[in-house]
Amino acid sequence: MLDLHVHLLGHNDREANRENIRAFLDEATRRGLKEIGFADHDYYWDQMNFPLILEVARDYPNLAVRIGFEAEYRPHEEERIKNLINQFPFDFVIGSVHEFDGWIFDIPEEEHMHRKKDVDDFYARYFEVVTLAAKSGLFTTIGHLDLIKVFGARPGKDILTLADEALTAVAEQGLVLEVNTNGRYKPVQEFYPERRLMEEIQRRGIGFTLGSDAHCAENVGRDLDEVSLLLRQIGVQSVVGFAKFDKVSYSLD
Repeated sequence: MLDLHVHLLGHNDREANRENIRAFLDEATRRGLKEIGFADHDYYWDQMNFPLILEVARDYPNLAVRIGFEAEYRPHEEERIKNLINQFPFDFVIGSVHEFDGWIFDIPEEEHMHRKKDVDDFYARYFEVVTLAAKSGLFTTIGHLDLIKVFGARPGKDILTLADEALTAVAEQGLVLEVNTNGRYKPVQEFYPERRLMEEIQRRGIGFTLGSDAHCAENVGRDLDEVSLLLRQIGVQSVVGFAKFDKVSYSLD
């Protein structure tokens, strides 16, 4: 239906050229998606080419092509992100936390630290930073809510308690949370967020969007049919897309 988290540039291992843009849009079309959202990491800002994406998109009239980016949120860097947002009429912006206090926690080189550190402590700190991201007013979407579980370390404290303040901030700010399928292909082998969090998100009336986090064209839309079924099972009736920061609703029926 929609995939609002794809990385045209991957890990900066390809160019934002016509051929690569078409590869993503062709795969979205093949999978029957109605909407696709490009959201490259902000640290590749100088390599992005938003006008070219929109130019190529004109050849795909049955596919809503959205432009966003994934901002790395760090406390006290709000102005940096705001300056980026002001440079283009974006459809959406994903706020994500991949690091805090100088620790880039989701790279393979740091997996061993998930066994050495106090799990409750780093989960709590992670969600503190996610809460600040949600309260910043910069984003439409919070990305992969429980990314901190990436290497399978689980807290002793209840995840709903740890995530409570972040979810409250998301609800108060009117943000949406993505179900991100990429976690299945990480050591944790589980979608972000876990089902209990999805159920709590639904209970609080927070909207969902969908994202594959595809860093290559062949992964566009990966597992989103399964996610849609899961969301229907927990009572979700629609998911959210975006157009110039306005929400667009897509029924799951």
